[in-house]
Amino acid sequence: MLRLFDHLRRAALASFGHSAFSTAKAAAYSAVFSLFPALLVVTTLLAITPEGGSFSGEIRAAFAQVLPPDTMYLVQAYFQINHTRSVHLIWSASFVTVAASMGFMLSLMEGFRRAYGLQRNVWSFWRERVVAFLLLPGTLIPMVFATLLVAFGHTIERWMVENADHVLRMYVLLVWRIIRWTIATCTSVAVLTVLYHFGVPHRRNWRTVLPGAALGTVTWFLVTLAYGWYVTRFSDYSLVYGSFGAGVATLIWLYMVSISILIGSEFNAQLFPLPGTLTRKPEHESAPVNPQTV
Repeated sequence: MLRLFDHLRRAALASFGHSAFSTAKAAAYSAVFSLFPALLVVTTLLAITPEGGSFSGEIRAAFAQVLPPDTMYLVQAYFQINHTRSVHLIWSASFVTVAASMGFMLSLMEGFRRAYGLQRNVWSFWRERVVAFLLLPGTLIPMVFATLLVAFGHTIERWMVENADHVLRMYVLLVWRIIRWTIATCTSVAVLTVLYHFGVPHRRNWRTVLPGAALGTVTWFLVTLAYGWYVTRFSDYSLVYGSFGAGVATLIWLYMVSISILIGSEFNAQLFPLPGTLTRKPEHESAPVNPQTV
């Protein structure tokens, strides 16, 4: 346990030296530009789908489980507006979502590279972007699955309770909720493991990236719960930012989520450093040597 806390302490200190907080700002900036166009695509597809209205409530319930209250107000507005049933709108919003998501992924990959002390030119310009583009479906598909599980878990839960014996209903409800959230948590760990494995030039063993994925998931969930509690009871961003308050709250939440992911990468780098990078200084601390002064 002492060694574990020592690694956590060093990971936190290294995050300052590797400018993880500045990288998280860039990641959050791109993420907020991808979140709302993605919501626009979802709500427009629901408007086109004949049975889309029956799914809206379940999807809103899923977002309510993971988003801060102020952000949920914006999401609620997206579902209440009857969007124009336009294929052009779907394609344009999808393009913005993919472009912003790639910016988010590239910012995270930059943080991963700094955590391991790797140089910027290990990957070429185009290869780095191809990897970021390929990581999008590899991470989004499992997260969509986890979101659908949370969204439609209430429907499955009601069906199981209605068809179970009266004596067993409480146990069935408890077991199903444990299973549902266990699958959602394992999915989040799997997504971060994929990011940490493929998001650095020197491919890491799955075992060496799993601890950071677990830490990033736990930190992610704790940050979301704590920030939601803070916003609900103490903070009202609309008093300062007016109609932009919900957007600011969303940006801060995404910033903290990005920090959680980057801290997980720093933790992996402390536990399993790459050969020759353990004592390497962060890039912004190293300066070129002037031959005239040697």
